[in-house]
Amino acid sequence: MADEQKEIIRPIAGRPNFAPDYGLDTADDIQLLEWEWVTEKMTLSHNYWIGSTRPDGKPHAMPVWGLWLEGTFYFATGRTSRKGRNLLQNPEAVVHLESGDEVVIFEGRVEEFNDPALFERFAEAYGQKYAGFKPAYDPANLYLKLIPRVAFGWLEKDFANSATRWQFS
Repeated sequence: MADEQKEIIRPIAGRPNFAPDYGLDTADDIQLLEWEWVTEKMTLSHNYWIGSTRPDGKPHAMPVWGLWLEGTFYFATGRTSRKGRNLLQNPEAVVHLESGDEVVIFEGRVEEFNDPALFERFAEAYGQKYAGFKPAYDPANLYLKLIPRVAFGWLEKDFANSATRWQFS
């Protein structure tokens, strides 16, 4: 299916599988966060943290600029950067926002994208978001999209009621 015809994925919401002593409310009338809340936070965020794994198994985290575009998270990094080398060797990643008060966390894998039409949409949106810094394609960079398995979100002030887990098929 062409990228421009891609259906936006709507994951299944539920409660996280946290330990019982985390204090999650178990009432039947819990108001889980809406997926639109996640998309708003991902769209408006300026910085995103990428967690990857070094070849020796040690963790690595680094902030990046990125985009929530067409229901997917996209970012770029140098092929020879530590995170770039990590992700080329092991594409499993964690992406999360800066806030510990309004939490959004994704776990999944990244894939390189090379479609020129998608890159143009990415570059245009990136330039609008980051004050005219419109990237030109450079083969020295990796252009990556996140393929999520699971996402988490919660409001720190209402953690017991708001903690939500989204499962992707």
